Amino acid sequence: MPWIAAAWTILAWGATPAATKLAVAEVDPLTVGMLRTVFAGMLALPVALVLRHALPGNAREWRLLLISAACGFAGFPILFTLALAHTSTAHAALVLAATPVFTSLFGFAVERRLPRRGWWLGVSLAFAGEAALVGLSARASGEASAFGDLMALTASLMVGAGYVAGSRLSATLGSWGVTLWGVTVGAAVQFPFAAWAVAHGALDGAGVQGWWTLAYLSGVSALLAYAAWYWALAVGSVARIAPMQFLQPLVTLALAVLVFGEAMTPTLLAAGIAILLGVAVARRG
Repeated sequence: MPWIAAAWTILAWGATPAATKLAVAEVDPLTVGMLRTVFAGMLALPVALVLRHALPGNAREWRLLLISAACGFAGFPILFTLALAHTSTAHAALVLAATPVFTSLFGFAVERRLPRRGWWLGVSLAFAGEAALVGLSARASGEASAFGDLMALTASLMVGAGYVAGSRLSATLGSWGVTLWGVTVGAAVQFPFAAWAVAHGALDGAGVQGWWTLAYLSGVSALLAYAAWYWALAVGSVARIAPMQFLQPLVTLALAVLVFGEAMTPTLLAAGIAILLGVAVARRG
């Protein structure tokens, strides 16, 4: 079951960059980054109250919740949305493919143990595939920028820390409890800024495309997918499940070709195969 939940999450998150790219075509990127969490929080808080999900009971649990909220539901959406405003969908997604490395390394650090040699081999192979895609394909297209790269990489680092904090807290609060309260906290922090942006016309240019992509980012990416991912990490272990996120760029690449007409070159195919093989080796390791 953890593998099924993780696979569904990868599909949902694989579509997120494409949805974000469509959203920022009609709405200011910073506003999109904030509203996806604020809207999700408006859905999460009533559900958490009705289902009576427990709040953290001690300082350690509050610390984990705050890390999860700050990294996963506040910092990541804003930084990654800004990245997509300055680079291509495929490029940002492939930079984000570093997330499993950061997630696993944070997990190993918290558990105070070293990964096996096979894990390093698989991660190295998958990361080499990512480097080929980013360096040889996206940069050659001239669509990438240093600012976009930095924002996507920083978002990857932040969300990796958020995943580990959330998965550890799931052991006591449950995956839904962590997700609902994490989104609520993240939304509460961003609400005043998002309200100010909306009051000053940030959504005036939003059409059907802008609204349905915001709905997807809020309901699916920020709620359902997070709950499934936290549960998968908690039950299946961070080190075993996290490498599956290397598959996420492949989903995004397929959508980039279908939705945005980006070319599928031999370099993309070769690097995609390397990522798949890397995931398989890392899982065994």
